[in-house]
Order: sequence, then structure tokens, then C-alpha cells
Amino acid sequence: MNSEAKQEPLNNQSDNSDEKWGYDLYPERRGEKYNPSFARIALLGEGRESSDKFKCEKNVWNCVQNSPLVKLMLSALKSSGCEVDLKRHISCEVCDVTVNGGYDSELNQVVVCQNVSRSQGMTQAVLTHELIHMFDHCRNKLDFTNLEHLACTEIRAANLTHCSFMSSMIQGDSSPINIAKSHQDCVKTKAMYSVLSVRRVTKEEATGVVDRVFDRCYNDLEPIGRRMRRNSLDMHKAYRERFLYGYD
Repeated sequence: MNSEAKQEPLNNQSDNSDEKWGYDLYPERRGEKYNPSFARIALLGEGRESSDKFKCEKNVWNCVQNSPLVKLMLSALKSSGCEVDLKRHISCEVCDVTVNGGYDSELNQVVVCQNVSRSQGMTQAVLTHELIHMFDHCRNKLDFTNLEHLACTEIRAANLTHCSFMSSMIQGDSSPINIAKSHQDCVKTKAMYSVLSVRRVTKEEATGVVDRVFDRCYNDLEPIGRRMRRNSLDMHKAYRERFLYGYD
């Protein structure tokens, strides 16, 4: 298991903007009901929200029962005093098609986009990613309105749950002759775009804040303890080794 480096304190100055950052991607967060057009129903198969919600909730339940990473995150949260109640803390909803999930820090709730994350594999990826944000909110008291805090948790989520060499290749951050830093470059790119997706900042600003906090956040591997490699037993090893961190 890789050693962990604890996060140093980050700048606690919050952005005083009154904007509802991020949640325009999740219309049901604002009490709106999704009404697809006839064209979207005919061409994209939309208009089956009840069925999608049932399938999404079934996928969530299967991941909670069977996914080593999801079970590890739930164990870490429980051991940190933030036990997850599935009905309260995880919600399947219709989202903008540009996102597959999200974390609402105001309600302390993970959103799984039922119209995008349709498979169990995608649901596992969303749950693990967003539960890392929930863990950071619980354990490290991050302020998600603070750009540095937001960048840090996005770096950690990308580092621990994404950016295998293949995904880095697809994203354009590596090639057969650029392997050494491909994972770090992939994490930086994914974190930068995640910041852009929820805050009205320029690409240069998002890149700058990711660079400022990158080293300290990239080296913090808690609670998973290792970076996941595609087609490996890493997730099973991480779950078995959870006791080393005091997780049940």
C-alpha cells in the first residue's frame, strides 16, 4: 500500500460570490421537473424517468453490496463519524447530459445522474468519486465555495478513482513515449475540467488553482491508500487493507 501524506492547511479565504455554483447542472436540485421534448423522446429514448430511477437505485444498491471501492468509502465515512444513509445521502436524479453525477455539499448528498450513468460500472465510478468529496467534507471540513478546496478534492477524486494509463491516453495526456508523468497530467486535466464545470472561472484560473495545490493533494491517498490500475486487483487489495487505517 502506498504511504499517505496528510493534507496541509489550505487557504481558508472563501469566494464571496452569491452564485449558486454548480447546481444548474442538476435541475431537480432547484425543484424543477424534467420535461423532455418529443424529439428527445423519439431520438434519445428519454421520457422514462420512473424506469431510469428504478434502475439507478438498483445499481446503487448493487454497488453498495458488491463494489470493494464503494464499500471501502462507506466504511471510511462511518469510521469518521459520517455514516451514510442511502435514502438520505444518495439520490438518483435527471441531470444535464454533460455530467454523470455530483456532490451537493449544502445537503451533503451524492447525486447519481440516472439519465447518464445507466450501467453498474458507471454508477460505481460516480459513487466512489463523489463519496471522496463527501469524505473530504466530513473529515477535512473542506469549504466547497473555496476554489483551492474545490481543486484539492477534485484532484484527490481523479487521482484515486480515474486516470489509468488507458483513460489518460483517451484524454490525450499520455502516449507510448510519455508514460512517466501521464497519470499526474491526467489528474490535473480532469481536476481542471471538474472545477470549470461547477465554477464560472476561466481555464487559466482553473489551471492555476489546480497547480497551486496539486502536490499536497495528489500525495494524499486516504482513505483508499493506492491509485487504481485498470484490470488489476487494486480495489480488492484496498478493501482488504482498510483495517490498517482503522476502518471497519
